[in-house]
Amino acid sequence: MQYYNNQIGEKFPKILEYFQNGIYDENKNISHCLLLWGADITSQCELALEIARLLNCTQGGGIDCDCLNCKWIREQAHPAVKIYTRLDFKEAESQTDDGEGTKGKKNININQAKAIINELSVTSDYHRVYIFCDRDEDGNLLPLNRANFPEATSNALLKTFEEPPKNTTFIFLTKDRSDIISTVVSRAQSFFVPSSIQENQTYELVENFISNYWTTDRNKVLDFETNLYKLATENDSTKVLTQIQNYMLNVIKSNSGNKHLFYKLLQDMESVEEAKRQLSLTPAMNLQTVTENLAFKLIL
Repeated sequence: MQYYNNQIGEKFPKILEYFQNGIYDENKNISHCLLLWGADITSQCELALEIARLLNCTQGGGIDCDCLNCKWIREQAHPAVKIYTRLDFKEAESQTDDGEGTKGKKNININQAKAIINELSVTSDYHRVYIFCDRDEDGNLLPLNRANFPEATSNALLKTFEEPPKNTTFIFLTKDRSDIISTVVSRAQSFFVPSSIQENQTYELVENFISNYWTTDRNKVLDFETNLYKLATENDSTKVLTQIQNYMLNVIKSNSGNKHLFYKLLQDMESVEEAKRQLSLTPAMNLQTVTENLAFKLIL
C-alpha cells in the first residue's frame, strides 16, 4: 500500500518547517516520541514518512532528493522505517505464542512488542523510525486506540519509548490523544494535524437505544436483541454499529477511572468490530444472527 505523498510540504508547511528546523539543528532538537492526532490518519502517515525521510536523507533533505534513503522511504522499502500495525508479522508464524492466529488479530500484542524490542537491540546505520497505527485487511489506515494498542502492549514498550536506542524515533497516529494511555502520551510531543475530513463521531442514531446498556438486566437480552435488529434493518447496519462504537469510545474517554467499565467497553468494541466484519463478508452473515450474537456478548 502506498502512503507517501511527495506534496506533503504543501499540505502542512508550518508543521514541516518546525521539523526541518529541529532535525537540521546541530543538536537535532526534536523529540524521539511524536504523537500526531486528528481526523485524517492518511495525512498523518504521510507526514510521519516525510519526517522519517528528513531524518535519513544524506543530502540535506531537499524535497526532490534522490538519495537512496529518500528513494527507499518513498517506495516504503526502507529497512529502518516501518509502519507497525496489529496485522504485521503475518509471515513470521501462523500462531502467536498465546495461540492467537496472526490473521484477524485485534490488537498490537505483547509478541509484537517483544519483537520490536529485540530488533532495537541490534545496531543500525540508519535513523530508525517506527510508525504505530492500525489498518484493515485491505491496507486502509486506521487510528490507534486503546482497543488496538492495549495497555499491556503499551506498558511493555514504555521503557523503550522513554529511553530508546540512539537514532530512533517513535511516531503514534491517532484521532484523539485520549485514545492512547496517558503514560505513552506523557512521553510524546503532540501535534494536531489539520484535515479537510469532517470527523464524525456522532451516535445520535443509537443514543436512546445504547445509553448505559451495560446496566441492562440479563433477562432483558432478548428485548435488547430485538431492538438492535430493528434499528439495523431500518438503517444502514454498518452505520448503526459504527455509531455504537462511537458511543463506547465517548464513554471510555469520560470514564477512564472506572477500570471495570473501561475494560468491558474495550471488549465490547472488539465485539462490535467483529460484527461489522461478519456483515462485510461475501456472502455476508445473516443480519439477525449477527445482531443476536452481538446482543448476547454485550449484555451477558
